[in-house]
Order: sequence, then structure tokens, then C-alpha cells
Amino acid sequence: MLDRRLQLHLASWLGQWPAGPGLHVVASRRRAQPAWDGRLRPALAVDTGQSGVLSVAPERVAAIRSLVRRAPDRLLAALPEAVGLPDWCVHDGSFRWSLAPAPLPDVGEWTDPTAPGLPPWLRLFDQPVLVVRDPDGAYLAGAGIKRHDAYGHELAVGTVPAAQGRGLARRLVAQAARRVLDEGAVPTYLHERDNHASARVAEAAGFPDRGWRAYGVYPR
Repeated sequence: MLDRRLQLHLASWLGQWPAGPGLHVVASRRRAQPAWDGRLRPALAVDTGQSGVLSVAPERVAAIRSLVRRAPDRLLAALPEAVGLPDWCVHDGSFRWSLAPAPLPDVGEWTDPTAPGLPPWLRLFDQPVLVVRDPDGAYLAGAGIKRHDAYGHELAVGTVPAAQGRGLARRLVAQAARRVLDEGAVPTYLHERDNHASARVAEAAGFPDRGWRAYGVYPR
């Protein structure tokens, strides 16, 4: 049985969950509201391989449903224009979650996102981020938590090229996932299909590939 927190997260994030067989286009006012980083996500979907929910703003539902009926094989390419943002891009990848992160040792320290020396992507977060620094204080790797709602928090991680291959990312993800679970939510992890390094991090941190997919329209 699917964890109730995950079900509540998907229902909140998308506007409906669960769904019957096939792809269901649903209306959600969240698609017209800023996401965790202040930017829009005008189309967002999660698909289990048997059923899926594609969430769009209410005024776009009819057009997207028509598109799904006419050309399901060209859906992704047509989504940006269908939601009125033809210059935006589509992300398509794996949707993972974990209730049992790998028992890897903690490696990072929770730090204010405005602390000196952090990369710009970590400064988008409004709550503490998890950071690894070298003995001289230089930034090596970090992770942030995208708190989409009270039930599901998505993890993001990055490592500077010089520090890759040390296992820092997987340890940061597992450490951040434990914090999310302690907060009463489910940690999720999304990555592009061709990002094999991110997939390896997810697997090592205890986020198995269940064949679920997430896709949507994002700003460039």
C-alpha cells in the first residue's frame, strides 16, 4: 500500500491522487501560483506506468485534454505551447521516494542559505541547507529541501567537480532524507532520465527506481 503521506503529497501537489488507469488531466490553481523557488510550474505530472495525473491551471484543462486525445505520443513536445509558454522547456525523468534512507554516516552541517561561499542554487532556499566544506572552509557539496507541502519534500543535491567521486552526494541525500522523515513528510527525489550520475546517487541513498515518472513545463 502506498504511504499515506505520499498520497496526500501527490493530491496536494497535483490536485488529485490516486487516479484510475491512463492519464488524467486535472485542474489545480497551484499551477498558476509560484512554487517553492518563486517560479511557476504551469504543467506538472506524475505517472506510475499504469496511471498518471497531469496537473494544469483550470483554464488550460480543455486544451490539454484535447491534446492528449489527439497526439499522446507528442504530448511532451506540445506542452509548453499548450500552456501558453512556448519558450519554456520540458523536464522528464524519474520520480523516486524513500521511507528508509540508506544508513550512511552524516557528512554535512545545516547552514543558513545566505552563508558566504554557497553556490547560487542553494541561495534559492528559505530554510537551512546541508553543506560540506573542506578544512579551509571552501564549499564542496550541498543539499536543499524543496518543501512543496506538509507531506512531501523534494531533495536537491550538487557537488563541485573537484569533490565528485567521494560519495558526498549520496550521504547528503540520505542525511537530508532522515530530516524530512523526522519532520513527518516523505522525501522525494527527481532527476532527468539521462542523468545517470544522479540516478546512482539516488539508488545509493536508498531511493529505488520504481518505474515512476515525473514531467512538466519549467522556466529555462
